Amino acid sequence: MLPVGDMDAADGSSTRWSDVRAVAETAEGCGLDSVWIADHLLAQMPDGTVHGMHDAWTLLSAVAAVTSRVELGPLVLCSSFRDPGVVAKMAATLDEVSGGRLVLGLGAGWHDPEYEAFGFPTSYRVSRFAEALEIVVRLLRGERVTFEGRYYQLSDAALKPSPARPIPILVAGRRPRMLRLTATWADAWNTAWYAEPNEKFHAEVDEFERALQDAGRPGDDVERTLGILVGTDPADTIARKLQTWAELGFDHVIAEVEPIAPESVERLGSGVRLFRGA
Repeated sequence: MLPVGDMDAADGSSTRWSDVRAVAETAEGCGLDSVWIADHLLAQMPDGTVHGMHDAWTLLSAVAAVTSRVELGPLVLCSSFRDPGVVAKMAATLDEVSGGRLVLGLGAGWHDPEYEAFGFPTSYRVSRFAEALEIVVRLLRGERVTFEGRYYQLSDAALKPSPARPIPILVAGRRPRMLRLTATWADAWNTAWYAEPNEKFHAEVDEFERALQDAGRPGDDVERTLGILVGTDPADTIARKLQTWAELGFDHVIAEVEPIAPESVERLGSGVRLFRGA
């Protein structure tokens, strides 16, 4: 995960573009496969402290321009903050800028303080997401879309120029309805954040398997991705954790390190190389 706001800095200072760029370039140089960024307008802590956040999509576009190999994506873009037709257009453009490296992560949103501060409705978030997800997927698949929903309406909309390739859609979710939407529309599923497998994790996996069966999709038709907490773990511990998740069928994990800085990413890279036997 890339830094996005002042809560990511070890000293509490504001994250600068130079910080984001340094972490992204280190990740690419260390041989990591992907970089990700959270999408929030602000983060309010339980004690009322508010942390500032940069715009995720703007940073992601800048990262695309200064890297050449790593996949990149939002984990995850909040569907409430942007019109779905515009999101599809943004995705097609960023995939072009990045040379076909975008994984479009989407989610329904959850953090009420940012919704309330910026005037977004908190009601029916999953219902709004269901409409938005269908629209984005259909547009990115090259369809001309006319859609009359409760929350969104499109009339013969199409992406021109069309994406140069099928852009993979990742959905983050853990509750039954979100899992059903993932199984219906997505190319990848993400659940997070775990340090070790636990009862909650296994229950989510079982629920997702049922959702895939109900959608009539094979078990390997949707990639499983996982957000993991590695914190300040040493490289050998990171390698052990990666082995554990790989044995459970998660071959793409997204790590949260502490602090989010180049030296932490280098430690993560060492753990990945140990895991790979390099």
